[in-house]
Amino acid sequence: MSETTGTRLHQHQVFDGSLSVPAQSGSNCYDDVDRLKRTGTVWTAGAHIITAVLGSESGVLSLAWATAQLGWIAGPIAMVLFACVTYATSTLLATCYRTGHPDTGERNYTYMDAVRANLGGIKVKLCGAIQYVDLFGLANGCTIAASISMKAIKRSNCFHSKGDNSPCRVSSNPYMIAFGVVEIIFSQIPDFAQIWWLSIVAAVMSSTYSTIAFGLGIAQVAETGKIKGSLTGISIGTVTETQKIWRSFQALGAIAFAYSHSPVLIEIQDTVKSPPSEYKTMKRATQLSVAVITIFHMLCGCFGYAAFGDLSPRNLLTGFSFYNPYWLLDIANAAVVIHLIGAYQVYCQPLFAFIEKTASEWFPNSNFIAREITIPIPGHKPYKLKLFRLVWRTIFVLITTIISMLMPFDSDVIKIFGALEFWPLAVYFPLEMYIVQKRIPKWSARWTTLQILSIACLVISIAALVGSSAGVVSDLKDYKPFKSQD
Repeated sequence: MSETTGTRLHQHQVFDGSLSVPAQSGSNCYDDVDRLKRTGTVWTAGAHIITAVLGSESGVLSLAWATAQLGWIAGPIAMVLFACVTYATSTLLATCYRTGHPDTGERNYTYMDAVRANLGGIKVKLCGAIQYVDLFGLANGCTIAASISMKAIKRSNCFHSKGDNSPCRVSSNPYMIAFGVVEIIFSQIPDFAQIWWLSIVAAVMSSTYSTIAFGLGIAQVAETGKIKGSLTGISIGTVTETQKIWRSFQALGAIAFAYSHSPVLIEIQDTVKSPPSEYKTMKRATQLSVAVITIFHMLCGCFGYAAFGDLSPRNLLTGFSFYNPYWLLDIANAAVVIHLIGAYQVYCQPLFAFIEKTASEWFPNSNFIAREITIPIPGHKPYKLKLFRLVWRTIFVLITTIISMLMPFDSDVIKIFGALEFWPLAVYFPLEMYIVQKRIPKWSARWTTLQILSIACLVISIAALVGSSAGVVSDLKDYKPFKSQD
């Protein structure tokens, strides 16, 4: 990959890390560096963030279970602390979009570009490896979680028609394949900037199923007249001491993952128009989205725990599987699926862009990579289909689908990816780049405070990684490839 940010390839095409377009200086559709003009706003950026964060099985719907492991004191406190850390580090990361002056400095189009401009060296490759492996893992997570929700709809209707004693066994595989087919189609959207409408739909869907989930929790508490749970969470006896420790670590990983959007933050910021400066817009979008996310997290986590207590399920919606109205749960699970369709694209578009940019730089004279097929659309401008994009993105979706079918380990695998990326991408790199940008003296009070925060988050990440790995080991005991059934 080229070390020069924003390289212009005028002899062939201009590649911006997400979309390849002909160089057309002076056009109203292009900015001063021959890139398509950005049109993103606070609302589209906020929708991207919410879509990336409110992630069903391993996100907001897992927080009742996480609260059950930590209890009424540590659970809510952990959610608030992670919200504060996420907002602070995201704001620092947003300052790295431009090198130098926040309004006129050179733009860094990707997270790797920001690390290259501020830190350089081996850290660039390390950042890229962690970011893109994480995004690949999250794509698998979306596939697994979507199949679980589709399967839940099928089973709910089966129980409703045949009775609760019916086995209603359903395989995940057909639903993973169906999800993969849909993603093959949506993956042909050229770049991140053009999926804004999909993110808005996904954000609305995430709000929908979250509202249904905590609404059902409120209804159950009102019906029983009892708030379940304890100050310290699930007790020894219900689980062993070792399980209590592992589960507490997993809970921290679930909460950390439920707030993380750092792997795609710079790429989201690159869709935002200017003026005002991208940093100001992104700061407002982060304030808005973190506030909305925290409200939903607290509501789902606390009301879910109040409804189910120590027996809170890993996916809050599954706890209401046998409750009426069953159609409301079907709506919630359908909203989860629609949301995950958008989340898959939010996670994958930066990875798509990186591979396509790298391929164009390695093979600048390749007709296969550069070739476009114009497809006329009545009443609309023609759609330009790139053969390389069609082939490679289709192969990518097929790979994620097959891996998801081989490893349907629910949310534990996804928590591993969340633990792996939380400290380096959400904390370490933003803090280190901020220190370099502001030239903060080593061992100063400010530097020391930032390092303490970084070390504390590293410890949490390690604990979450250990706990989630223990969960996967437990899953492997009953593992049968392609045999995920209820």
